[in-house]
Amino acid sequence: MKEENDLKDRTKQFALRIIRLFGSLPKSTEAQMLGKQLLRSGTSVGANYREAHRGRSKAEFIAKCGDSLRELEESAYWLELLVDGEIVPATKLQPLRAECDELTAIFVTIIKKAREGGNQKAE
Repeated sequence: MKEENDLKDRTKQFALRIIRLFGSLPKSTEAQMLGKQLLRSGTSVGANYREAHRGRSKAEFIAKCGDSLRELEESAYWLELLVDGEIVPATKLQPLRAECDELTAIFVTIIKKAREGGNQKAE
């Protein structure tokens, strides 16, 4: 499915952007601590989405997509702290924060459609 592959690619690109961001963070304790949390959550989104498509049931698909959504929400939090903690300028993180918000909206829609009985792999 084109949409499924597009989202797999998009979540992988999101993870790669998070990895590059982590590599560019200052070496301060605060930046590294927040960066490691972001690295874990940001790279988990795509892994959970891939697992969702290997699920044996619709419930498993919804649960794994829910895991992706939780990781996105956590990533948004760490990105927010990097900005609010004045570790990274808001302008530098704005595109990544926007992508995080867009992916969050996509996963909310996927979960809603799957719960309503639509094609579980529609997105």
